[in-house]
Amino acid sequence: MPLPFLTADSACDAQDPDGSGTAPAYEVLAHEDHERWRRPYRPGPWRVAIGAVLLLVSSFMLLATMIIAFAGAWGGAAACLAAALTVICGALRLLRMGVWVCRTGLRRVAFLGTRTVDWSRIAGVRTVQQPVRWMGLPRTVQGQALVATVRGAGEPLLLLTDHGADFLARPEAFDRAADTVEAWAEEYAGDAPATA
Repeated sequence: MPLPFLTADSACDAQDPDGSGTAPAYEVLAHEDHERWRRPYRPGPWRVAIGAVLLLVSSFMLLATMIIAFAGAWGGAAACLAAALTVICGALRLLRMGVWVCRTGLRRVAFLGTRTVDWSRIAGVRTVQQPVRWMGLPRTVQGQALVATVRGAGEPLLLLTDHGADFLARPEAFDRAADTVEAWAEEYAGDAPATA
């Protein structure tokens, strides 16, 4: 069964094809569908591991639901089923978090919300040095962040950090992802008509 939230852009798949350690520049392939939302990088091992643990916990909760239902306690079975479905939805949302791009705009998916910005409203995307949250927790450390400057907005939109669940201890992966998102911004934000 295909899992679209785990797939990466084909440009990311083409990174370092000869094992030389140098990644080719972002390239638009003729067969790519730029109307479809895609995450231009692979989810990191921390995000996948946390999602897998949550799905494992939910499987035990579903087993407990079945045992409780066979015992005849339908109220407890319903509550356990609701808790298991909540954990499954949380795991799937966690795996879907990140930056998604397509021809129409840029989308930042957070755990509790999603923000979509048209390319015409984006003035630029750049990497900056600033305090960032470690794994999304309140603790902050000095690191790199990819931010988008949105026309009409006060603060830049934080897209990615090198201390997030996708890029912790993977600076090369962060650089590739930032370069790819910046390439999308140069291609589509530069061509989009500016709107006030």
